[in-house]
Amino acid sequence: MEQKPLKRHKALQPLSREHHHGLLLSWKIRSGFSKNVSADRIKSYADWFFENHLIPHFELEETEIFTILDSDNELVKKALADHRRLKRLFTKEPNLEKSLNKIEEELEKHIRFEERILFPEIQKVASEAQLQYIEKIHQPESFKDNITDEFWK
Repeated sequence: MEQKPLKRHKALQPLSREHHHGLLLSWKIRSGFSKNVSADRIKSYADWFFENHLIPHFELEETEIFTILDSDNELVKKALADHRRLKRLFTKEPNLEKSLNKIEEELEKHIRFEERILFPEIQKVASEAQLQYIEKIHQPESFKDNITDEFWK
């Protein structure tokens, strides 16, 4: 019997919307390469996205969301390892094309993991008070994209 997907608690919905923008980054990278856009142009956008959206998102998850589960929880350990790997890909990989391809791949896998496995687990064990706290501290901002170079169009 197939399980019905767990409805996302409204406190976690803004994080899921941010994940949607992360999936769009992966799509934009793929789209840029399919249009033979230079890796420099794609990396410039990816770096902007990393600084303005991913870093704050990772920080919120690491300090306020993942802590709902035990620190030795295997799902949390995997998510933290994913975050570290993605940060390295954005900042330390010298080969631009390789780094962008890996970012596109790893970011999409990571988001799918959080949405399908980690967040449902967090939602299952979180108290109503914890969810209310998340809702209080994480007011969704409207996403403002960097459209100075829309290479993906």
